[in-house]
Amino acid sequence: MTSRLQKQLTPLQGILYYTPPDDYLLSGRDGMVAIQWGGKPPIPLLAEDFTALTGGAPDYDMVGRGIYQALRLDPDCSGAATYAAVLREAYPHIVSDLGGQIIMLEAKEIDTPYLDRKITLLKIMALLDPGNDGLSLEIARAYIDKGSRLASMQYCVTCWYAAEKHLKGAFSLNPGDRHVAYEYGEAQYVLGRYDRAAEIWSDAIMLLEPAERAQVEARIAGILAGRIPLVPPLDYLTALSVAIEQHGNGFNDEAISIINDVLSDPVFAEQFPLNEVYYLLGTCYQETGLMAEAAEAFRRS
Repeated sequence: MTSRLQKQLTPLQGILYYTPPDDYLLSGRDGMVAIQWGGKPPIPLLAEDFTALTGGAPDYDMVGRGIYQALRLDPDCSGAATYAAVLREAYPHIVSDLGGQIIMLEAKEIDTPYLDRKITLLKIMALLDPGNDGLSLEIARAYIDKGSRLASMQYCVTCWYAAEKHLKGAFSLNPGDRHVAYEYGEAQYVLGRYDRAAEIWSDAIMLLEPAERAQVEARIAGILAGRIPLVPPLDYLTALSVAIEQHGNGFNDEAISIINDVLSDPVFAEQFPLNEVYYLLGTCYQETGLMAEAAEAFRRS
């Protein structure tokens, strides 16, 4: 039984799992915490804390450090929901620290590594508050941000599908939230599920502000009239990720060809902001010596 359970545990760098005896009691905070561990998954501990046990059981601080680090390494790890419940019940200072870190990240422009950190922290907060549709929405927005940046475009497929998953969760929790409904429909559109996008938007149309409503009505009308991108927008984002790779490898002619193929779809070019793409195109033209074309692309960026 124990060996089967150990095999199901998520391997995490610097983490070792401790299987406590059935009567193990997590206690701390001057008696304010008393959690019977029986039935819960093994406890993730920092490797140095595990080594320091020397036959004893982990104390309150060891368990808190280990759980927090495990969730920061992988908030989708096995046992994550249980570990988060322990944090919520026994470690209010850690929960407070999480909230503070998210607030700090929200207050500034962040690059991709910090965006990854934000996603992880939001996922932990969602584990702590699983009924909060706002957290699912913020996780989805962070994934969309990452999957739409040229600097991280290579992750566009995994990011947009992850965003759709979290938006679906937020939508199921609160279908009456106009922001959730609009962005869930947008994710369906990017994935090429146009009829589903139109259905979601149509159901939510009366929830939207007048300006938003006019925009969505135009998008729905375009879907019904067949005025949609020639391929799913996600395919174009994937193509752009290839162009970025080609440019990075010095194959600017190939990158130019890919970018121009993407820009030749008028519906996609109209519906998605492409300033960064034109700047990339201008850079590629510049590096191949086509200065007039580069100037025109830079002008449009």
